Amino acid sequence: MDSARHCQIAEITAVITMCGRVSISTRDKVHVKIQTENLYVARKYDALLRKIFHIRGEVSVKIHGVNGQNRMYCVTVKNHEDALRVLKAARLIGPDLEVAEKLSLVDNLIVQRSCCRRAFIRGAFLVAGSISDPRRFYHFEIVCATEPKARQLQEIIGSFGLDAKIVLRKSHYVVYIKEGAQIVDILNVMEAHRALMNLENIRIVREMRNSVNRKVNCETANIHKTVSAAVKQIEDIEYLERHMGLEKLPENLVQIARLRLEQRDATLKELGMELSPPVGKSGVNHRLRRLSEMAEKLREQTGGTV
Repeated sequence: MDSARHCQIAEITAVITMCGRVSISTRDKVHVKIQTENLYVARKYDALLRKIFHIRGEVSVKIHGVNGQNRMYCVTVKNHEDALRVLKAARLIGPDLEVAEKLSLVDNLIVQRSCCRRAFIRGAFLVAGSISDPRRFYHFEIVCATEPKARQLQEIIGSFGLDAKIVLRKSHYVVYIKEGAQIVDILNVMEAHRALMNLENIRIVREMRNSVNRKVNCETANIHKTVSAAVKQIEDIEYLERHMGLEKLPENLVQIARLRLEQRDATLKELGMELSPPVGKSGVNHRLRRLSEMAEKLREQTGGTV
């Protein structure tokens, strides 16, 4: 937990903003309550209340869902003065007890400092954030109830040079980052160093695998291309041999034609080294291309007979 009180206030402000509710009774008594399905969030919020304000929230659990497998944790500050202290520290309530609209943070001094913005993002992620399994794909998101909250969070994240996007999903606005390096950066912003190191390790492994796969695919494609070219060359040479005889060809073409028939799996470079005198790869390719052109012309003359 941050030692600086202002950062702790920024984090508790994020929790209230993302899952809090303020109620004012007919007697102008203020209550503050958060609701979450995450037990850790409830415990963290209660711990922050005790650490910052020396307030112990009233904790309750609501059981719901089929067979009661779901739980909703509520932490409520019922004492009017205590609730006011929390809301005033978070700058979410004015002197006339006017609560900031939907607990928004417009022009809120709480997030003026860089360290407090870090704490606020951390608190927002704690309440409504998730990150995908990076072994499958990269995706970081924080779900906001309203568009203004999403825009505010996007702006706060953007202050660290990160390009967060917003998408409307059902009735919620989702602030998300998809690029792996930027997810590493935002984990660093939130000072989630253990998660950052785990993600970096996975990214390195993924990038190595992708690099190996690209090289294998490239080499496979090159092999396929080379084999296909060799098969076509052999077909053309055999066609010339059947229909006109190789002995009628110029000596340099006869040489490469017979060598290709003898060494069907050899590369152009290997064929060139076998010639006397040796010929470079481009020279071998030029001779084989001439043989293919001659075979095509002969096919046209003979009607393509085998």
